[in-house]
Amino acid sequence: MALSVSVLLALVMLCSSPVCSRDCALHPSHGNPETFTLLSQMEKISILSCLKDRTDFSFPQMLVDGNKFEKTETTLVMHEMLQQIFNLFSKSDSLVAWDETLLDKFLAGLHQQVDDLETCLEEEKNVELLSENSRLAVKRYFHGISLYLEKKVYSHCAWEVVRVEIRRCLFFINELTAKLRK
Repeated sequence: MALSVSVLLALVMLCSSPVCSRDCALHPSHGNPETFTLLSQMEKISILSCLKDRTDFSFPQMLVDGNKFEKTETTLVMHEMLQQIFNLFSKSDSLVAWDETLLDKFLAGLHQQVDDLETCLEEEKNVELLSENSRLAVKRYFHGISLYLEKKVYSHCAWEVVRVEIRRCLFFINELTAKLRK
C-alpha cells in the first residue's frame, strides 16, 4: 500500500508553509513532545502481552557517548534518526498495525522535524565527512529493527516492541535537543 492521501497532503502543506524557514535555530519541533505523545497514543496492545517478542536492538553506544558531539554532528545524528523513523513507519506494512489518523499525524510531525534539520544541514558544507561513523551507526541500528520486523512477519507484537524502542529514540533526540539549546 502507498502512503495515504492525507499523509501526502500534510507533507505538501508542511513544505509549502512559512514554517519551513531558512533559520537554522533549533525550532521547538526538534525533540517534539507532540510526536512522542502521538507515538504513545498509537499503542494498540499492551507491551506486557508481547514480552516474548522483546529484543535488544543495541542502540549505538557511540551515540550515547555522543555528549562530545559538536552541534553539526548532533544535528546530523538527529536528522538521520528522524529520517529512519519516518522511513520505518512509512512502510506499507505499518499501515495495518496503527490507527491511520494517528499514523498520519505522527508522520507529518516527523517530516516537519526532518525538514527543519535539513535546513540547518544545508548551511554546513563538511558535515558528510565529519560524521559518517555516526550516520552508519544509526543506519545499522535501524536496519536491525527492519530485519526484526521482517523476521516477526510484521506482527502486532513486533510493531509494539518497535514502537517502544522508537519512543526511546525520540527521548534520546529530545535530550540531544536540550543539550544543544544550552
